[in-house]
Amino acid sequence: MKFTKMEGLGNDYVYINCFSEKVENPEKLAIAMSDRHFGVGSDGVILIKPSDKADFTMDMYNADGSRSEMCGNGIRCVGKYVYDYGLTDKTSISVETLAGIKYLDFVIKDGKVDMVTVDMGAPILKADQVPVRSDKEQVIDEKITVAGVDYHMTCVSMGNPHAVMFVGDTEHFPLEKAGPLFEHHEVFPNRVNAEFVQVIDRHTVKMRVWERGTGETLACGTGACATAVACVLNGKTDDEVTVKLLGGDLIIRFDRENNKVYMTGPAKVVFDGETDRF
Repeated sequence: MKFTKMEGLGNDYVYINCFSEKVENPEKLAIAMSDRHFGVGSDGVILIKPSDKADFTMDMYNADGSRSEMCGNGIRCVGKYVYDYGLTDKTSISVETLAGIKYLDFVIKDGKVDMVTVDMGAPILKADQVPVRSDKEQVIDEKITVAGVDYHMTCVSMGNPHAVMFVGDTEHFPLEKAGPLFEHHEVFPNRVNAEFVQVIDRHTVKMRVWERGTGETLACGTGACATAVACVLNGKTDDEVTVKLLGGDLIIRFDRENNKVYMTGPAKVVFDGETDRF
């Protein structure tokens, strides 16, 4: 089986072209290939498939084999893959995901995709649709106590659930301890991706993320989008913000008039490979 390892700001996945490859058990494959000692090493596996609703389908599995609705860094790499590897010659495409159809625009440099802007659609704020258990219609700046520590969370779905907390210092925040406790907290029926955010100024924030089913990753595109929305809703930043992640920067714009979020960032190929092990 042929595969390509790609990364968006260090959020790395193994990509498989299902126009030419057949995957029988994607859950088992994701666990095996994601292993950083006995496999290829990644945050998960993304299958690129045909679609009868869009140009392509993105089918995503986390490192623990669980299925995920969407990944902002992952979908940018899907865009780069289908253009660079000749599956399309269009510089604007649509991709079907479990979170709906997303629209991508490419910036081409030396014949290959350099940057990708993704129309991530409308943020979902209704508590029962995120989902998060609450007696309020929306969870904005709502208190939550985890391991005896009080936080204030804003919950946003970008097709997958996010809880955004503002902290004073992301660098020294105990993410390895707090992350799993948020992910599996009883108020999140489908678990949650947890973002811990430090506001630098009206245009810049720093973010660390604990991703559901994976743990801490170097970047999370949907998490950066949820963070930007939370920043705007809480009056922390302007509508366009640079989100500084461990793997690099994403530019997120929350178009409040049209209720859409746009994400711009890079996508890169790490290497191509072939295996008969999995």
